[in-house]
Amino acid sequence: MHDKIKIVIADDHPLMNHGLSSILQNQHDFILAAQAYDGFSALELIKETKPDIAVLDVQMPGMDGFEVARTVIREGLTAKIVFLTMYSDDVFVKKVFELGVKGYVLKENALMDIVNCIRAVMRGEFFISPQISNILLSNNSGRDNISILTQSEKNILHLIGQGKSSKEIAAELFISVKTVENHRSNICKKLGITGSSALLKYALTNPKKL
Repeated sequence: MHDKIKIVIADDHPLMNHGLSSILQNQHDFILAAQAYDGFSALELIKETKPDIAVLDVQMPGMDGFEVARTVIREGLTAKIVFLTMYSDDVFVKKVFELGVKGYVLKENALMDIVNCIRAVMRGEFFISPQISNILLSNNSGRDNISILTQSEKNILHLIGQGKSSKEIAAELFISVKTVENHRSNICKKLGITGSSALLKYALTNPKKL
């Protein structure tokens, strides 16, 4: 039997906090370790309970979600971060990607998306609310879609464009094949493309962007 996923949630809106906690507690593979209503409390609870996932509201009293996430990363805490937010513009989303956060859920869809998001992030995958994906694709139509990728993802996409396999990319970048495959999955989701050769086709048709 696999260990359950331990979760801390932090949101200063009582209704959202309560709604999320109710949903998470109904999942057989989740454990709700703690709830917080401000950033300082969230950080302390993350340090104290050592959760697998910390679900953070971007805007909170004391410390906002970005400050909490940066501290978690800087101090080497093991919690993976999922952001809750009302913001869906591409500039804001890119800022989240650059921080290394893999889960990004719109508050208006949080009660529907949060369970899938947490499970995806625990698998090492990237999750973004479908509505945000649609907005990004719409906003980037005819522009530089690749701007939402991290530098590591751009490097991997560049190597894919050279026809290299995941095994060859892993050896060149000194990372595992599993990590390369996770990156490939994340890139596809961010760019909104599917298919076994979709990344190669994208890299070959957009060489100047890499």
